Amino acid sequence: MIGVTENLKLISDLLAFSAKAADRAPQAITLLAVSKKQPLSKILAAADAGQRDFGENFVQEGLEKIAATRDRDLVWHFIGHLQSNKTRAVAENFDWVHTIDSLKTAKRLNLQRPAERGPLNVCIQVNVDKEISKSGVSPEDLPELARSIAQLENLLLRGLMCLPKTQTDPVLQQKPFARLRKMAKSLRTIGIDCDTLSMGMSGDYEAAIREGATIVRIGTALFGERNSDES
Repeated sequence: MIGVTENLKLISDLLAFSAKAADRAPQAITLLAVSKKQPLSKILAAADAGQRDFGENFVQEGLEKIAATRDRDLVWHFIGHLQSNKTRAVAENFDWVHTIDSLKTAKRLNLQRPAERGPLNVCIQVNVDKEISKSGVSPEDLPELARSIAQLENLLLRGLMCLPKTQTDPVLQQKPFARLRKMAKSLRTIGIDCDTLSMGMSGDYEAAIREGATIVRIGTALFGERNSDES
């Protein structure tokens, strides 16, 4: 899997360059390898090259990959829409959930998280552009939800995540990321610690990094095209 290894080095260098351009430390940014619909062989190749954090959108696919990599020191992030009937599997097997948008889902994860695994790291997904077609809590409802989640003993609220509208203009790309950064800052002023901003993908990571992204989600640029037949 020479391609994956080379791509990982290139992407890591690009993220480091963008961080320095934004006067930030490269080590402050985590590359989250989005491995949905990618074969296990490519995940193992990335892991062999030093990649540690992987993101899955589908529960069953993620569980199979987690089981197949038990002997690796990998961190698994759930980054898809989470249905109520799938929360137990996620709570028991994943290390992070980026897409919390309701207290109901958070409470289910809290109850189902095994005590021996320690608190589940979670991010609240915010619908920064208020798009009807997208999941996420509204900016207006964010403080109340964050306060409630912060009280759940088996969850550790790490920060915020967003999936803004697709834009090609760097200036327009930066605006929703700036809004999310300001929301995190507002939460900190009311005593809710947020050290994570999960934002930015292949087409807009530079704008995200300029606005403080700490986790950038990269998929096909790292692994190549996805297998549409794999569930």
